[in-house]
Amino acid sequence: MLQSKLFSKILKGKSADVESVSHDLLTRAGFIDQLMAGVYTFLPLGLKVLQKIENIIRVEMQKAGGQEISMPALTPKENWLKTGRWENFDVLFKLKGAGDKDMALAPTHEEVVVPLAKKNVFSYKDLPFGLFQFQTKFRNELRAKSGILRTREFFMKDLYSFHATQEDLDKYYDKMIKAYFNIFKEAGIGKQTYKTFASGGTFSKTSDEFQTVTDAGEDVIYICKKCGTAINKEIKAENPTCPNCKGSEFEEKKAVEVGNTFKLGASFSVPFDFKFKDKDGTEKPVIMGCYGIGLSRLMGAIVEASHDEKGIIWPKSVAPFDVHLIAIEKTDKVKRAADKIYKDLSGDIEILYDEREAKTPGEKFAEADLIGIPLRVVVSEKTLKTNSVELKERAKSKAELVKLNRISKILKSNVK
Repeated sequence: MLQSKLFSKILKGKSADVESVSHDLLTRAGFIDQLMAGVYTFLPLGLKVLQKIENIIRVEMQKAGGQEISMPALTPKENWLKTGRWENFDVLFKLKGAGDKDMALAPTHEEVVVPLAKKNVFSYKDLPFGLFQFQTKFRNELRAKSGILRTREFFMKDLYSFHATQEDLDKYYDKMIKAYFNIFKEAGIGKQTYKTFASGGTFSKTSDEFQTVTDAGEDVIYICKKCGTAINKEIKAENPTCPNCKGSEFEEKKAVEVGNTFKLGASFSVPFDFKFKDKDGTEKPVIMGCYGIGLSRLMGAIVEASHDEKGIIWPKSVAPFDVHLIAIEKTDKVKRAADKIYKDLSGDIEILYDEREAKTPGEKFAEADLIGIPLRVVVSEKTLKTNSVELKERAKSKAELVKLNRISKILKSNVK
């Protein structure tokens, strides 16, 4: 990608009215654009990051046996009345359709997936299975804040599992916990993310949250110093000791929730009369679990966890590009060398090539640091005097000179 052709532009100076580091950096670096409070456009750079996060999650959901579907966001009132959530789901967007018909924009999809699954489940032989999707959700938050950390419209992965027994749900639930840890590790925030005991809200009595430690977080968690399990502040009074190891020493931290898992039991099956015939011919309600990850919020949490005073430091797995190639002089020699590197590597790795002539070297370096691509390659008259280029990792302060005839091999091996 030629940087001169990139749709989004760098904004100079700190963004106005921002409440978090991620909001400021993602806006200034051209990853997101705010349409109104809690609603954002993901620009080319931001969408590339979101898609890479999506692919990481998809791989783990498929490993866990999940089958991908896509459900509608527009849902009928009748389904919400059956579960009692038309009136008591406080962030539900309600709207009128043709013929004055009441509908809702789905903040979650139990009311859609349960009647869907019911059409395909008749006996214990049809269980277990899991269905997942990537879907835009809508929640009428009283106060959207902190950029993409709390929004009214957001992109989410939700998986729903269906079981004949509680024991089978418990086994699958443990499998999903491991999958979630794999996802957050691959996304670069594994060390900052904690499995956290929490309330289940409108979904179940209790739940497990995955909380990433950040000063921008709106939750307070207590991390067990003995085993690393955490408890959300909202239920800490009920749990004076760690539910995992019974330890009693905790460290208080602010955090943002990037994922959650619930054992729903039959709470959504019963309202829809969703049953199956067991081996002995008796009818029983299907047992369910649900598992969510907010992709846009996860993107914001990654920035909160990985940045410095100059800008974003993207983990390799989710970076919009693998390499930021910069030509810092206008001479034909520099242009030929940089063009050749770009041509040789294009197709093998993803490169953002800053070939702009109107920008000074200082401006180019500052913008590169703000965008945060993992590797920077600089071609200049100075480096070409030794047939070399300058190679620098975004997370490190020192650069090194690499011979021109070796740079392609080094970059290809580095981004695998």
